[in-house]
Amino acid sequence: MKKIIYALSAFFFCFPAIAAVDSALVNSAEKYLNSITGLTGGFTQTANGKSETGTFSMLRPGRVRLDYDNMPVQLIADGKDLYFFDKSLDQITTVPLTSTPAGILIRKNIDLQNADINVYETESGKNTFLLKMNLRGQEGLGNMTVVFDKSPVKLNSWSVVDATGAKTDVSFSGLKTKTNFGSDYFQIQRHKTISTSGGDSFYD
Repeated sequence: MKKIIYALSAFFFCFPAIAAVDSALVNSAEKYLNSITGLTGGFTQTANGKSETGTFSMLRPGRVRLDYDNMPVQLIADGKDLYFFDKSLDQITTVPLTSTPAGILIRKNIDLQNADINVYETESGKNTFLLKMNLRGQEGLGNMTVVFDKSPVKLNSWSVVDATGAKTDVSFSGLKTKTNFGSDYFQIQRHKTISTSGGDSFYD
């Protein structure tokens, strides 16, 4: 449980090299992310040589849910905080939503050029393009790379490297637009919380 929280919540890392940034790619990603209201599909998470699969859902602003197929773990963001529910222990840990890579994807207004998110490198391939980013002023905490399909523009995958150099890759499959989630779909059903935070205004 602690390894999952650490891998997902260690958001950004600093690379000293200066790389080129294609503003057209940044604009394309920003436009796409701001056009999304809700998504659902499958995901594969790879970390420490081990892969896990599950179902990913998001609803902007502020809501995310990940259900793992073969682990008794559920991650739910309700618009203010992110809850890590360990079903085997019947235990919930709460952390700020900004401590997760999904956090930048579900803000009410996603600004990849003038806000606290710093895109420091872009790369363009035949069918995909990627943005490497970190948190402005906190570059030593880690980095995130987000990969998008080109035509049409669509979320493909992300990779997170934490301050220790540990890497977590998450790839998505079969993503479809969906907004008609149940009223309690992004609500945790248990209440044994061991730590709390004050929420986050980015998702209001």
